[in-house]
Amino acid sequence: MSKKITFIGAGSTVFAKNVLGDVMLTPALQEFELAIFDIDAERLSDSERMLNNIKKTSGSKCTIKSYSDRKEALRGAKYVVNAIQVGGYDPCTITDFEIPKKYGLRQTIADTVGIGGIFRNLRTIPVMLGFAEDMREVCPDALFLNYTNPMAVLTNVMNTYGGIRTVGLCHSVQGCVSHLFKDLEMDATGVQWKIAGINHMAWLLEVNKDGVDLYPEIKRRAAEKQKEKHHDMVRYEMMLKFGYYITESSEHNAEYHPYFIKRNYPELVDRFNIPLDEYPRRCIEQIGNWKKMREELISDANLSHTRSEEYASYIFEAIETNVPFKIGGNVMNTGGLITNLPREACVEVPCLVDSSGITPTFVGDLPAQAAALNRTNINTQLLTIEAAITGKKEHIYHAAMLDPHTSAELSLDDIVSMCDDLIEAHGDWLPKYK
Repeated sequence: MSKKITFIGAGSTVFAKNVLGDVMLTPALQEFELAIFDIDAERLSDSERMLNNIKKTSGSKCTIKSYSDRKEALRGAKYVVNAIQVGGYDPCTITDFEIPKKYGLRQTIADTVGIGGIFRNLRTIPVMLGFAEDMREVCPDALFLNYTNPMAVLTNVMNTYGGIRTVGLCHSVQGCVSHLFKDLEMDATGVQWKIAGINHMAWLLEVNKDGVDLYPEIKRRAAEKQKEKHHDMVRYEMMLKFGYYITESSEHNAEYHPYFIKRNYPELVDRFNIPLDEYPRRCIEQIGNWKKMREELISDANLSHTRSEEYASYIFEAIETNVPFKIGGNVMNTGGLITNLPREACVEVPCLVDSSGITPTFVGDLPAQAAALNRTNINTQLLTIEAAITGKKEHIYHAAMLDPHTSAELSLDDIVSMCDDLIEAHGDWLPKYK
């Protein structure tokens, strides 16, 4: 296996800067080729220029090479990083929001579960399985790092149906405790914590300092903060009602549950400060800023980089040096890592990384209510996979019918009709369903 790291979706210039810039600053990775690939030739060229600028200022010995042929980019890779988005903002993200809105179904982010997450999966899974087919031919032993949402489903598919050793990486575990403590004006120094569950709905199971459980003080401060509007009201409400803090944002969790976005109770959206249609607004803002930001990155011959907190380079470093590193990783629940979640699910658990690769840790049972909430989302995830693998349209309906938010708002007939409208609107972005 050659010393080669392949980045698919390298047209995402800022993310490529973070991940591959980190690699160039890591002593153990200096002899690696950084192979970059993207279907957008112009953006790929921009990323190559940007990375060469960092190489020059950092003195890195890494080799940077762009590829127009995906299979050649993958050939012989030891590690593969995935950061694609299929369909982009226009037309697919717009479609994911606007058609459900006609049925009275509102969303915030729509990239994980829910009706938007289902259709993002359905258009992304065939592309990912194409990657897997290439990898089985030209780099079958490579480790695949998936950064693309919907994280749990895509990581599951690559492991289960792609036959590729895959770990899913998400920022929500990394930032969970520091974000919470900053928000509650608590000192996070020396705090020990444990997180497990599923992606975007993992649970802060333990949080203590010097053997003292900090949850009572966390909940006291959270209850006080709920008296006025703030940006994280959904997660605080879930913690106060179900007992544990959730890793991902309130914007996300507002649409993972049936309790917050409801046509018959519009006051809940205002009460919990829920930003409906937040992701499309963010996309428009990012598109507006992107051209200027990209030009600044690629034209700066003195561009420097500071190693980020992205897991990728630390995973590569731990494997190459055998110096252990701990991550929160999305992996298959093989062997019952979380014993009260389905074994066929993808779960997010602490993992140890060393020269043996990525070794997930055993968690055992989650608190009963936390596991129950996870299972409501796992149901939709597994039915979405069933739809993608079998090509049967009925399983798209089943996935939507089992989604907590969708099923709380729409009748069965409306769910079927909405799915049909979405399938038609996506056109060639989706495979043909029976």
